[in-house]
Amino acid sequence: MVMNLKKKMMTAVAAGCFAFAGFAQADETVAIKAGYMILSPSGQFGASVNNVGTKIDMNTDLNFDNSTQPTGEISINLGDSLLTIGYVPMSFAGNGVLAAPVVFNGTAFAGAVSSEFNADIIDIGYTYYLVNMDDLPSRFQLGIESSVKTVIAKTSMTGGALTANKDVTLPIPTLGLRGRVALADFIGLVGRVGYLGYAGNSFLDVDAQIEFSPIPTLGIYGGYRQMTLKIDNRGVFADTTFKGPYAGGFFRF
Repeated sequence: MVMNLKKKMMTAVAAGCFAFAGFAQADETVAIKAGYMILSPSGQFGASVNNVGTKIDMNTDLNFDNSTQPTGEISINLGDSLLTIGYVPMSFAGNGVLAAPVVFNGTAFAGAVSSEFNADIIDIGYTYYLVNMDDLPSRFQLGIESSVKTVIAKTSMTGGALTANKDVTLPIPTLGLRGRVALADFIGLVGRVGYLGYAGNSFLDVDAQIEFSPIPTLGIYGGYRQMTLKIDNRGVFADTTFKGPYAGGFFRF
């Protein structure tokens, strides 16, 4: 009886070891990315009261600088499903001499002005992989991605002794595709595109990046992203495009 008990215990331990080994060799479930993104702005924005306001060009009127901000993303891979939470802050500022007077949030401005346009984007997405060949040396994944991008936009203008500002927080859903082609965990190419519009608001997001992992759990990445944002909500108007490169490092476990 004692021998049978020992055999059962050894069998259980062996089974546990095999299960742990299989888990350890499986793909990492959680990935944490942190990096920097450089975005150049283009387009128009404005702030109105009772539908009275002027569309102002970010480059021609205000000479907006690029935004250089840290970014981050957490992703959780659960079989054929992928959950992602990303954060992209953007901060643009510039000065210019207006060719003609403008009205910004009910205040008239003329001559030399300074302005800011800030937009923090919280991107929560879910991908279901229709094709998920992630257990082979050469890997390929392709799925449908739905996400909600919450845009926290803050605008302001200052000229002389006058200052006006207006803010809006707006969730914009998108629907699109996400794909990944990789050689094991060593090097991979990730791409995604998503778009949706409603009631004068829309978000087009195109993103491509390459990942390089000298070891499976650590690596670096770099890519290029373009976001076209349109807002017409609560007196804030924007028809803008932000695009540029980014790079950083990641940790997977």
